[in-house]
Amino acid sequence: MTMPPRVRKFALATHLTSSVGWIGAVAAYLALDLTVAASHDPQLVRAAWLAMGLVVSSAIVPLALASLVTGLLMSLGTKWGLFRHWWVLTSLLLTIVATLVLLSESGVVSRIAAVAADPTTSDEQLLALPPTLLHSVGGLVVLLAVQVLNVYKPQGVTPYGWRKQQEERRRHELRTAAVR
Repeated sequence: MTMPPRVRKFALATHLTSSVGWIGAVAAYLALDLTVAASHDPQLVRAAWLAMGLVVSSAIVPLALASLVTGLLMSLGTKWGLFRHWWVLTSLLLTIVATLVLLSESGVVSRIAAVAADPTTSDEQLLALPPTLLHSVGGLVVLLAVQVLNVYKPQGVTPYGWRKQQEERRRHELRTAAVR
């Protein structure tokens, strides 16, 4: 079942906005994470951790969930389907993994941001807080890979997609034969 054109366009715009927004929010988070990793200024590190906690909870997590939900809607309501093409399936799996890792990591970031927000946390403790560079860089790489897959849409259908194509060809041949 495909979506009507107006609904499809709205869903696509929403999906693109949330997906690109997710990438942008992760890029902003990465800049803050690099500040935590490189700075020796306790106040700057404190501010970066507070901002990282806010970016994760207010931007990255909601955009990730919106991207996942709208991506599912797009795949189920368009000709691409959810299980027909390898690039759709791969994009979905990468998005699910990225979202699960994000949800797990967001708890860590929230706890560290709370430590940074505590005025009794010493400068030495602040500077000893570990950055989350592996997750922020890794997350950005995964999101960019998904973006590339969704733009280039490499050929290749799944076994399910191949069967569906064959069924559609047979139906088309039967309709064409019935018209003659």
